[in-house]
Amino acid sequence: MLVRVISAVVMLAIFIPCLFLSHTFLFDAVITLLCVMACFEMLGCIKQKKTLGISIPSLILAVFVPLCVRLIDTGVALSELILLVFVVFLFLLLGIAVFSHGKHKVQDVSVAFVLIFYIIFGFASILAIRGADNGQYLFLLIFISAWVSDTGAYFTGVLFGKHKLIPDVSPKKTVEGAVGGLVFCIVSFVVFGVIMQSFYDLTPNYILLGCLGLVMSVVSMCGDLVASLVKRQFDLKDYSKLIPGHGGIMDRFDSIIATASVMYVLLNIPYIAQNIL
Repeated sequence: MLVRVISAVVMLAIFIPCLFLSHTFLFDAVITLLCVMACFEMLGCIKQKKTLGISIPSLILAVFVPLCVRLIDTGVALSELILLVFVVFLFLLLGIAVFSHGKHKVQDVSVAFVLIFYIIFGFASILAIRGADNGQYLFLLIFISAWVSDTGAYFTGVLFGKHKLIPDVSPKKTVEGAVGGLVFCIVSFVVFGVIMQSFYDLTPNYILLGCLGLVMSVVSMCGDLVASLVKRQFDLKDYSKLIPGHGGIMDRFDSIIATASVMYVLLNIPYIAQNIL
């Protein structure tokens, strides 16, 4: 437990200053590096790290897509970029399955495509939201939803947890913990709105913020469960041993990848984008 706490403190000490520098290229570089490392861990998890026809294009996209997001207009541009590069990526992987003479099965390259797409889209979404209108405030909700939901669920589960949520996927998670995570996340989004109104002269829609907090908390928990399911199906405890007591980048950013992806989609709905703050 002590190692886990120390690692968490060190990670926060490194990452939180990056949030304050989110208007600089340093933040873009950090998010891109995390994206590459997460993809590398996932390729190792699904046993495709040594398949160069899959791993090399995956890592190239992990660098290319996030960096390009901030160099172009966001909004539909991100969608167009993602569509273009991943259509090429998809056909490349299918070509590998076709011409490998059975060495690489369709299901293997399909799993690789879905998971790599998921990771890269998640990290690219962080940068896309940061570059949008009011993005300097809204991108913080990605991290608030993931961290508050996880922390709220943990302490609520420890204090009140009795009923297992999905024990065959994540044996420690409880229904009570999940409910606690939801409540804490909704409250944190409302508090975020109060801070925005008090210090930045913005006019938050508190009902919309509360609803967004509810959705993002559910998404955060689903992201955690999906990452756990992938690990279990490939017989891994952690994606790597990079962070003592925590595992790898995917173990720490699984919820953030999910919340960033969904929040990007929601913020492209005009009503939400125009009325949230």
